[in-house]
Amino acid sequence: MKSFAAVALTGAFVLGSAGLVAAQDKGTIGISMPEQTTLRWNSDGAELKSALEAKGYTVDLQYAGDDIPNQLAQIENMVTKGSKALVIAALDGTTLSAVLEQAAAAGVKVIAYDRLIRDTANVDYYTTFDNFKVGVLQANSILKGLGYPEKQGPFNIELFGGSPDDNNAFFFYDGAMSVLQPLIDSGVLVVKSGQQGMDKVGTLRWDGATAQARMDNLLSAYYSDGSHVDAVLSPNDGVARGIISSLKGIGYGSADLAYPIISGQDAEIPSIKAIIAGEQYSTVYKDTRELARVTGDLVDTVLSGATPEGLDTTTYNNGVKVVPSILLTPYEVDAVNYKELVVDSGYIKEEDLK
Repeated sequence: MKSFAAVALTGAFVLGSAGLVAAQDKGTIGISMPEQTTLRWNSDGAELKSALEAKGYTVDLQYAGDDIPNQLAQIENMVTKGSKALVIAALDGTTLSAVLEQAAAAGVKVIAYDRLIRDTANVDYYTTFDNFKVGVLQANSILKGLGYPEKQGPFNIELFGGSPDDNNAFFFYDGAMSVLQPLIDSGVLVVKSGQQGMDKVGTLRWDGATAQARMDNLLSAYYSDGSHVDAVLSPNDGVARGIISSLKGIGYGSADLAYPIISGQDAEIPSIKAIIAGEQYSTVYKDTRELARVTGDLVDTVLSGATPEGLDTTTYNNGVKVVPSILLTPYEVDAVNYKELVVDSGYIKEEDLK
């Protein structure tokens, strides 16, 4: 009896182990991230990998090194190796049509992650934040920092946009300008350079050095008469840091030359530190942990044959079709609420801000 019990127990363990292995062997998911120099993409990649592995998938995580041909080659390799789904944060959302035709032919599901993939029918879903609202938050934060409407201005403002090859950049800019344009038209806000529109204010690849060079030129050309820059619309934290470096170079931040009200996005540690120090006024917090979680849930739902619920089916037309989307909520962060939003939530460790 003792021997039989041992055998039975061993058999149960083997069956249980086999069932566990089977449950965890759900196939490979390819994740393509644009680059690793921006802090958030490292976090997104790690969070996505963790979320999908927890559901039993093998994950092929690749970073493209900010190189479009490299991203295309990596995605093609993922398709060739048999990935069941692709989660892609595109470097250029207009360059993937050919490789996604291969993916569709192989039955691979495609989820655009945070950046919309354009000009193709072969993208199944899109997970992101409410990007128009991001811009609205940035603009309203600038007005709050300026003290408007209690203070009527006029205020000098300069505008920066994100990368013109990133579809989100237009949503951020349009959201901000829905708030700022009426005040520019009325004279409350003055763009001394006259530079408006993404064709003039876009920052290719979201590059901080590019933003710094443009801010240098703006200061030299339009503010050398002693005029003060009161506000700068910055689309993200990396661009904001470039702008701040330029301003520091001519004495902003000194006792008699206050920093402008500068917006941002992504709640990166260096920029939260800058907010605490009074250099940057605000940023927009997008909980990428939540984005990774809902993306992992979406992948699992789709591959299990179920129908996802609660999708936005009107907002994001990629030029060929409206892509069903999950839109998460962004939050404005400043010196008053940063601890509650990004520290107490565990997004950033308090010791990292010292």
